[in-house]
Amino acid sequence: MQEHVAPPLVEPTTKGSLADLPARNAATNPSFIAFSRKEGGGWVDVTAAQFNDDVRAVAKGLVAAGIAPGDRVAIMCKTRYEWTLTDFAIWTAGAVTVPIYETSSAEQVAWILTDSGACGIMLETPSHQATLDEVRDQLPGLQHVWQVDAGAMEELEASGAGVSDEQLAEATAGVDRGSIATIIYTSGTTGRPKGVQLTHDNFMALADNAITKLKDVVKADDASTLLFLPLAHVFARFIQVLCVAGEAKMGHTADIKNLLEDFGEFKPTFILSVPRVFEKIYNSAEAKATAEGRGKIFTTAADTAIAWSTAQDTGGAGFGLSLRHKVFDKLVYSKLRAAMGGRVMYAVSGGAPLGTRLGHFFRGIGVTVLEGYGLTETTAPATVNVPDRVKIGTVGAPLPGVGIRIADDGEILIRGNNVFASYHNNADATAGAIEDGWFHTGDLGELDEDGYLRITGRKKELLVTAGGKNVAPAALEDRLRAHPLVSQCIVVGDQKPFIAALLTLDEEMYPAWAKNNGIAGVSFEQARTDETVLKALQDAVDDANKSVSKAESIRKFAVLEGDFTEENGYLTPSLKLKRNIVMKDFHDQVEALYSGGRE
Repeated sequence: MQEHVAPPLVEPTTKGSLADLPARNAATNPSFIAFSRKEGGGWVDVTAAQFNDDVRAVAKGLVAAGIAPGDRVAIMCKTRYEWTLTDFAIWTAGAVTVPIYETSSAEQVAWILTDSGACGIMLETPSHQATLDEVRDQLPGLQHVWQVDAGAMEELEASGAGVSDEQLAEATAGVDRGSIATIIYTSGTTGRPKGVQLTHDNFMALADNAITKLKDVVKADDASTLLFLPLAHVFARFIQVLCVAGEAKMGHTADIKNLLEDFGEFKPTFILSVPRVFEKIYNSAEAKATAEGRGKIFTTAADTAIAWSTAQDTGGAGFGLSLRHKVFDKLVYSKLRAAMGGRVMYAVSGGAPLGTRLGHFFRGIGVTVLEGYGLTETTAPATVNVPDRVKIGTVGAPLPGVGIRIADDGEILIRGNNVFASYHNNADATAGAIEDGWFHTGDLGELDEDGYLRITGRKKELLVTAGGKNVAPAALEDRLRAHPLVSQCIVVGDQKPFIAALLTLDEEMYPAWAKNNGIAGVSFEQARTDETVLKALQDAVDDANKSVSKAESIRKFAVLEGDFTEENGYLTPSLKLKRNIVMKDFHDQVEALYSGGRE
């Protein structure tokens, strides 16, 4: 059994709540630009004083509507300023926020609102209203429905004008750091989502301690981030709190198609994302360079960046490598940084493992990826790489106040100020998840001599071949998804004679890849049976197999029609594969992989 505990760097306290943060910032640094919100064709600054005024005005509207301390209020909205505003207003009114992904189905909305007992919901659009209307008759406890696009903010501000400062203060005082701040429903790869209850202290203690370790990121001069991940996800939600607590400017966008344009305008100093986005940035840059006849230059530049970064861990780069790196910085790397706004120094990555090659590539071009690990139940990060000690290929060491233990069977256990209070209305699930204060994550990993954690797989996803070999599919899947042709994949082989895989093609990346590989005339629909495509996929499989033993390697694969997406129910909102549903729906395709024996 391995264990590493990082003592807290900030003294614990029971006083206050998340509602105190906007008021504190307004009092100590009122002119600080806390937010920049996209309006029309530009960005409009919001000072700390203005944000606090906005929060208090909306909170008074909630109090006027009868929202009381402990009441649950849901938010179903894209990532935008009003999401953060409503979140802090709910806390200031003493209530509990229940986030709902804006892509959720009517059935999912009904379950979350019913299980949480929400008495109000903040919607964003008429489309969200239509989704709610489908199940409205199932929700007798839902008393209040507001819609951002229908003027909800102005409506609440107007209705709360008669609420006194004393009344609002009384509502805010109804909660403390031990009170529940939010109930986040896990996106759930199996079964109904569970409501994870996180306290004000979970967020505040973790944020206060994280700021001490990430001061070069959060407290740097003019530190800012452009948030584009959904705020219904705990990762984005924690960063939101981290920015307000650490006084880093924050912007919001949900326009992923124009993300690079937004980066160019906003110019963040750090971003947070998931590995799939970093893969897309790399693959798109490679495809663009190839299309412009600079493919060999890009490949050499990428190899140089990776070699330079790798050398930083072993005494530094030699003269020749340093010179090549400097040349490519002017020719290639500076342009890549410019595409992200030109000021990005750090990128925080979570949600899934980031490949070592990508980690070295981005550090090599001047954007250090700080990979971390956590779950909804741990208020997002339990571990993270920090600027002064990055170990690429790991998810970092425990944050201050957090302990990591590796059980005898390899499962990662977590204890600390970030671990959730309980599952809402589910005492049995809580008892099954927390034992002697340690949260059982279901993930597998190992700690190195410095307490840095490496994820090796998911306990419930382990495949056991007919020959008795244990195989963690995630490592192979992550490597395959890094290929520009591959959108999604699932590695199979439980109780089978060998390991195999089902792949889907990336429709967005295919046209550029096809043109660059001389098959522009082959349509996307024809691609899954095209010899050039299949050879490229076999090369990708062969490359992935280099990371595992022969018994764990993929022997056969098939390319499916269509894709695994959130819309068709095969991915969660956080882009995790719903493995059980895929295996059920594609049972015949899996069996076909084994019908002809081993290849």
